[in-house]
Amino acid sequence: MRTLTFGQRVIGDGRPTYVVAEIGINHNGSLDIARRLIDVAANAKCDAVKLQKRTPELCVPPHQRGQMRETPWGVMSYLEYRHRMEFSVDEYQLLIEHCHSRSIDWFASCWDESSVDFIEWFQPIGYKIPSASLTDVALLRRFRQTGRPLILSTGMSTMAQIEAAVDLLGSDNLLIAHATSTYPCPFSELNLRMIETIRSRFDCPVGYSGHEVGLPTTLAAVCLGASLIERHITLDRAMWGTDQAASVEPRGLERLVQYIRDVETAMGDGVKTVYESERAVMQKLRRTDQLAVTSSPHANILQHAS
Repeated sequence: MRTLTFGQRVIGDGRPTYVVAEIGINHNGSLDIARRLIDVAANAKCDAVKLQKRTPELCVPPHQRGQMRETPWGVMSYLEYRHRMEFSVDEYQLLIEHCHSRSIDWFASCWDESSVDFIEWFQPIGYKIPSASLTDVALLRRFRQTGRPLILSTGMSTMAQIEAAVDLLGSDNLLIAHATSTYPCPFSELNLRMIETIRSRFDCPVGYSGHEVGLPTTLAAVCLGASLIERHITLDRAMWGTDQAASVEPRGLERLVQYIRDVETAMGDGVKTVYESERAVMQKLRRTDQLAVTSSPHANILQHAS
């Protein structure tokens, strides 16, 4: 069985799908919006929320730092904007306390080693490695040094790069999440069968991080074997921000979680059964029972009784 212990939960084959509500940067630097998004996730019965942490000086390339950008706070440099989007130690503490008060897990994706050090202080249940960082050897090593469970996102990466990252991280404490890093992602590029490919290639649980518009394809990922589902969430898809359009609003998130639980129930165990609820219908509609099951090496072969 492919499983991963994540906080108090076990994720993997035969276990309920672990549903992650990705807050990301959809809080627009507002502690109040971040709290409200945590409430949205908890009300929808998600298992966890995910935050993001960056050190702007390390993550913003020098040629982009001075570029001017329209923001909700007016025109400012891209570096200044990135600073406005980061929460302080005290603000993180307040958000984590709010997660605890709503009985929902939290963890974070970190985009540089200093951010790992920052989040490590709060003792998260694990980390997500962003798709953009899959080839960052120094950062991968820092993640592994924490000894915590890791979720590796695989957008914009080749299979060879994924294999190299898994070799570096090891597969014992790892979940690999299929993703396509386009926001929003067209259906033709979701390539959901990669979930099956990853399952066949690696001996660890597989998840799906979706950036599409709508819910049906995320349900398909569950049917294909995704043990973890992550979708960005928002209060309103019309809000300012690059990730809002590819995010799920509160009512949609509630429906998604319920749909996932319904699909899990409907999948069954693959063993053909005549259910008690069918027996009255069988007695009413079946005209005769003249077929007998033979004893042969081929199970469930029916032939006419002589």
